[in-house]
Amino acid sequence: MALGAGTLLLVLILGALNAFRLGFLHPDSSGQIFLFTALSVIVFLLFVTLLILLLRNILKLLADERSRVLGSRLRSRMLIGAVLLSFAPALFMFLFSFLLMNRSIDRWFSQPVAELRDNSTRIALELAHYVSLNARAEAESLARSQSFAQHYESGDQSRLLDEIRTHRITLQGGFAIVYRDGVSVAQYQLPQPSQPAMVRAWVDDDTTNKSSPFEDFTAAALTAAQRTDEPILAVGNNQYAVGDAAIDSGGLIVVGLPMPAGLSTTVEQIHTGATQYWTLYRERRSIRSTYLLLLLLLTTLVFFASSWLALYLSKQITRPVEALADAMNAIGEGQYEQRITVSATAELGELVRSFNHMASDLEQSRRLAESSASQLSAANLTLESRRKELETILETIPSGVVTLDSECSILQANRAFLDLVTPHQPRNLTGVPLKSLFAPEVASELSVLERRAQRMGLASTEFEMPSSGRVLSLTATISALDLGTVKRGSILVIEDVTEFLRAQRQLAWKEVAQRVAHEIKNPLTPIALSAERIRRHMDRNLPESPSVMRRCVDVILSSVESMSTLVDQFAVLAEFPAAQPKPSDLNAIIESAVMLFHGRLQNISIEQRLTRDLPPVMADAQALKRALANLIDNAAEAMENSLLRVLSIETRLSENPGMAELVLSDTGHGLTGEMRQRLFLPYVSTKQRGTGLGLAIAAKIVQEHHGAIRAENNSPTGARFILELPLAENGNGTNGHKTADIVLPLHTGSGE
Repeated sequence: MALGAGTLLLVLILGALNAFRLGFLHPDSSGQIFLFTALSVIVFLLFVTLLILLLRNILKLLADERSRVLGSRLRSRMLIGAVLLSFAPALFMFLFSFLLMNRSIDRWFSQPVAELRDNSTRIALELAHYVSLNARAEAESLARSQSFAQHYESGDQSRLLDEIRTHRITLQGGFAIVYRDGVSVAQYQLPQPSQPAMVRAWVDDDTTNKSSPFEDFTAAALTAAQRTDEPILAVGNNQYAVGDAAIDSGGLIVVGLPMPAGLSTTVEQIHTGATQYWTLYRERRSIRSTYLLLLLLLTTLVFFASSWLALYLSKQITRPVEALADAMNAIGEGQYEQRITVSATAELGELVRSFNHMASDLEQSRRLAESSASQLSAANLTLESRRKELETILETIPSGVVTLDSECSILQANRAFLDLVTPHQPRNLTGVPLKSLFAPEVASELSVLERRAQRMGLASTEFEMPSSGRVLSLTATISALDLGTVKRGSILVIEDVTEFLRAQRQLAWKEVAQRVAHEIKNPLTPIALSAERIRRHMDRNLPESPSVMRRCVDVILSSVESMSTLVDQFAVLAEFPAAQPKPSDLNAIIESAVMLFHGRLQNISIEQRLTRDLPPVMADAQALKRALANLIDNAAEAMENSLLRVLSIETRLSENPGMAELVLSDTGHGLTGEMRQRLFLPYVSTKQRGTGLGLAIAAKIVQEHHGAIRAENNSPTGARFILELPLAENGNGTNGHKTADIVLPLHTGSGE
């Protein structure tokens, strides 16, 4: 800023010295000379100071660039660019101004200009001579007049004045004075002497020829007439050209003709201009040198201004950049409270504000991270404590617990599992495939169970496994486990229920025996009594024996019927609970059933086309959900080896009045005609692991809902199951269906 202010001040002073016509810049007195000299010295010192500051900045810039200071290279390039950009215009301005100055000076002092000045002076002198000759001619005219000479000799003043008055037109408002022996004897139209009269030459700079003022106008006129340089007689604002003539009788007449207004002033100005011109002409070389130095000074100032502007603009860029670099280093060292205080404008200012905002966010994030780290450390300690407690629990429970990855390889197993499957093998089973620890048929069963658990979330089964010369009854439960965003695993729990099942069976048989003994004992007693009576009457052969024997047979038949009823009641104990239909939302039941398989149907796309305004149906929500779960699981098993796996579920109103229709289709292997009539029969399955009850249970549930179920081929591949359920608006919901309408095609994955 100091450089810029100094440059501006220097330019203003130079402009004042050269562009303005200030009076104190043309010194006349010693004080003005001292002021002008002091001002010139200040300009010179200021110019030298600015040059020193510029050289200092350039040297500092070179030192910074050699030291690889951030931003020094940019400043250097901007300085060089500014100098190069200003070099051509400045050089052009200098050459153009120099040539124009030389041409102008040559024209100022050219021969035509000098001749014009001389001719102007000569014209002024000729005009003054002409006026003086007119005055002398008028005086001669009066002096040669006979009447004027006679009146002069007679001394008649009045007659002289009358004679002069006859020339009033040619006098043009001038005056005439008649002298005898140097004394005025007659005066005509003398001007009023408001001021002393002055006699001076037309064009003469010699102050020695200037006369003193005359109090007597006639004496001033006589003096002017006797001079040979044709002077001017001035009285106040009136100026006269004076001419004289001698009278024959020895007298003298002086005639003064008035000069044109402003003529003497014009002549004086012409003479002054000519004098100044010749003064400048003699100093033309010094003028050329002065202007050349001024042009050099202005050119230097242009270079200096461009250099200073380049340095100033580069600092406006590099200072924020340097501050940004220092602040980033400080933040990199962990000083998150560092902020940039350097002012910047435009985009750099926005960058500085964004950096400060980022630093503030980083500081807050660090504080939050420290707080979160402390909380996380405490949470980790708590989790570690709970993990140890959980490991202790897992190691002490009698059930075998093992964690499996997506490939059914062991991740972790507790002591009970190790004792169960590997009593005499290495204890570390991490990474060992689960199927390598069991017999092939058991491993296959567990593999199927694991896939079912991935779909259903939880699956259980029972199996037997030989161990140490005896057969163990085991229950296996697998639960799906999320191991990450894309990985899935499972937890397998194996329990040895051999003793429990043995005790349970013993207890069950005991209870059954007691119940059967108790229930059978009642009808057996009358049967025994009736048989004894029949035997006695058969031996006696009495007349009433046939009737007695007939009554005894009736008693025996009644007791047998009672026992048959008892057997039927035992059969009823094995049946599922009866469905209890009520108005329900079929779409909600479907969505609830699909939610059971959320995240477990790998690579299977589910398409739901549910009619939103479907009326309620008469359904037991839990029973129907179990039936749908069996159908969805059956479809998933059928699509296990398919390339295209799409499960579609659709609801709509049936073509049969008062019925709603549910269509579930898959893209599995489809239907065959081999077991079409046995698809929904119990204990019919095409899978080795299946019990053949899945579709039978689904059909029985639909039957209890007074609906219908059928299966058919899907297009282009797969199978589709169509369920019809009565709408609730029919009142009791039976719609005339007493039993399910079941069509029996075969689904290749059915039977579960």
